[in-house]
Amino acid sequence: MTLPLVRCPWGDADELMRGYHDREWGVPERDSRKLWEKLILDGFQAGLSWRTILARREGFRQAFDGFDPERVAAYGPRDLERLLADAAIIRSRSKIEAAIRNARAYLAMHDAGDDFARFAWDFVDGEPLAWEGPVPPNSPLSEQVSKALRNRGFTFVGPTIVFAWMEATGLINSHAPECFRRAEVARQPLPAKG
Repeated sequence: MTLPLVRCPWGDADELMRGYHDREWGVPERDSRKLWEKLILDGFQAGLSWRTILARREGFRQAFDGFDPERVAAYGPRDLERLLADAAIIRSRSKIEAAIRNARAYLAMHDAGDDFARFAWDFVDGEPLAWEGPVPPNSPLSEQVSKALRNRGFTFVGPTIVFAWMEATGLINSHAPECFRRAEVARQPLPAKG
């Protein structure tokens, strides 16, 4: 008799969430552009459920030109109006404007020779941090990362958004102790450093 897999409680809500939990969430990500995309999506999630964002992720990717930072950074008023009219995404002016500003901040870091992946992973000394105990909405570490991002011109990157981003991208392994993915994620070879 095969026992059912034990997941983090949120990861067992439905098929969409199970797939995300079982294949993507918490896997260490070292690609700068993918890290930036996830940060933008976590910003859009503020005040909403992650499921809402996940269900619209492909719509976001289409609307934001595949999350190409150079293209997003060049958006002007017509693009803003186009995005505000796009029902495939979350039509929040402040979040859309933050995504555009964050593309510009990302490119400014790149132009200054500051690799976004290296920047993020330096906060955990290049290795995922295994979270022990109850998982809070934010932490002193996410406050530190949030402040560093804001100092580089990013917006919509408060400590709670940043903590969720760090979990999603594997900087923090906060899978529940009994979740089958906790050990699997910890055993995965880390991608090459950027």
